Amino acid sequence: MKKIVLSVTTVMIAAAFAPEASALPVFARQTGMACSACHFQHFPLLNRFGRAFKSAGFTMMGAQAVVEEEDNKEKTLSIPSNLNMAILTSLGYVKNNSTPDTSGVTKNLGNGYWALPGTQESGGDSEASLFIGGRVSEFAGFLSEITLAPTAALDSAKMPILFPVGNARVGFVPFTTNGQGASYSMETLNTGANAIHSMSNTVGPNGTFINAISAQQYIGTATGATGIGIVATSDMGFFNLTKYSQSDIVNAQPAALGSTYLRLVGLFDLGDWDAGVGIQNWSGSSAISPGSATFNNEGIYTQGSVSMMQQTRASAIDGQLQGQIGDMPLGIYASYARAPAAAGDAINTYNGGTMTRSSFNIAAELGILPNLATLGVAIRQGKSGVDQGYANASVANGVNATDNAFYLTATYKLQQNMLARLSYVSNSGSFWSQANDPKNTTNVTNKQVLGSKTTMMNMYVLF
Repeated sequence: MKKIVLSVTTVMIAAAFAPEASALPVFARQTGMACSACHFQHFPLLNRFGRAFKSAGFTMMGAQAVVEEEDNKEKTLSIPSNLNMAILTSLGYVKNNSTPDTSGVTKNLGNGYWALPGTQESGGDSEASLFIGGRVSEFAGFLSEITLAPTAALDSAKMPILFPVGNARVGFVPFTTNGQGASYSMETLNTGANAIHSMSNTVGPNGTFINAISAQQYIGTATGATGIGIVATSDMGFFNLTKYSQSDIVNAQPAALGSTYLRLVGLFDLGDWDAGVGIQNWSGSSAISPGSATFNNEGIYTQGSVSMMQQTRASAIDGQLQGQIGDMPLGIYASYARAPAAAGDAINTYNGGTMTRSSFNIAAELGILPNLATLGVAIRQGKSGVDQGYANASVANGVNATDNAFYLTATYKLQQNMLARLSYVSNSGSFWSQANDPKNTTNVTNKQVLGSKTTMMNMYVLF
């Protein structure tokens, strides 16, 4: 027997958390809640309720009717009455202090240019994507991202299958992603442990903004990954043990899941503050697909041309505090990560240098106009893993080139689903002054590609 039912309990929850449903992407349509119900200050940061929704595998219902079917008094179907979709589009202007293009025909980052939705400029953060997702059953959900332009293609997809066990959820999460790494299987902290959940949704050219905010992103954990995670979640935290290969979707091929990702997070209250701490560990080795991004010996991503095995060796510790100072919301995020140099003749995906690559990052964002405008700042104290002797013959080998950053950002929320952002980063340290400074004429490639100072304006729209 088929029937359409509406859960009274979840409707009451939705009413309690949603003053207005003014922004309705995929899950907002399913729950009937405004974006502010799940997000701290602005998307994509998660608050307590947002973590609970994600940890339940996107299964919570609210405003939408549920199509259910019973067989021998057992439910065999429980899905939303509509398939939920959403569009994310972004555009911006970006400029750095690298060498301008003087051809008069094209522009590069040194000239400054507009990054329009769906284009492939090296500045990035110009997106046009379709999201499809929602409840599959009472214990399973789904989320996929499809890049719409310039070429339509699946970018990421996962299906958390998490069974209720008391007050917890236990199960597994099969997934695949072109560039979010093994942590895509399950993550809820806002430290950048996964690139999606960080203080800034603006990655920046060559990752310059996100690398200033998050140590995990600095060592390059956002790679292609395909695998399955064993996950347990509750309001006290979560555990994630994932087996994966480094095959992305575009170049996917059968491969052994030789890499292992371990994540453990504890959640608790410190007075009125929402707190969380966690550890991460990547180990093993697995196949890199042809065309997948890897580090070269200067710590810069390059594209591969053949399948090969690479080590996945790194570890991280992170933590966050989210609360209020007076009437102003404040988020504080800290992370430390390290990736050792590869053993023997192998290559470590997270470190292309000859020395340990590491970073300590701390970031904070204050809601100067609550639910409307924020100011954020972050600093990075990094070691590139590159021997300074590589960049400058006058410097003795065995000195790890420093790679520091200072980041500023401001956001203004035009609507709950429309966010304007201004970002600025200044990189410094011996890694930049000797190998990558735009005034350095000894390294033409890096001089053209990188800039030590970058400014970008963005507008993000979700609907």
